[in-house]
Amino acid sequence: MRQTQSSTQWRAMPFPEQLFSLRKARNLSQKALAEMVKVHVTQIQRYETGQIQPNLAVLKRLAIALNVSADTLIFDEHERAPKDEGVRLILQALDEFTPEELATVKNVLQGLVLQHQARRWANAS
Repeated sequence: MRQTQSSTQWRAMPFPEQLFSLRKARNLSQKALAEMVKVHVTQIQRYETGQIQPNLAVLKRLAIALNVSADTLIFDEHERAPKDEGVRLILQALDEFTPEELATVKNVLQGLVLQHQARRWANAS
């Protein structure tokens, strides 16, 4: 657990480790990443040591430079995965689907989500 610079609240913060790992995996120096993101190299050093956190604009540029989603930078893997083990296994199986099969799955899921939302709105009235 780390403390954020502008807050006294404690929370898990995988960001420094994730940033370091992604930068190394792409064979980027801190200086090279800093140039890509348009910040001083000292900022990258501070991000990686957990001394400070980037603002949203910098976080977006980091995600683009590292070719990942912002979620990948700020969340642990288990924080964004479905809690239900069965659903998680089904979603993992989707990795083997063709693009056409994935499009069908997305359409079905979007329809189910819309039905669910419509029921909730109808019950809220």
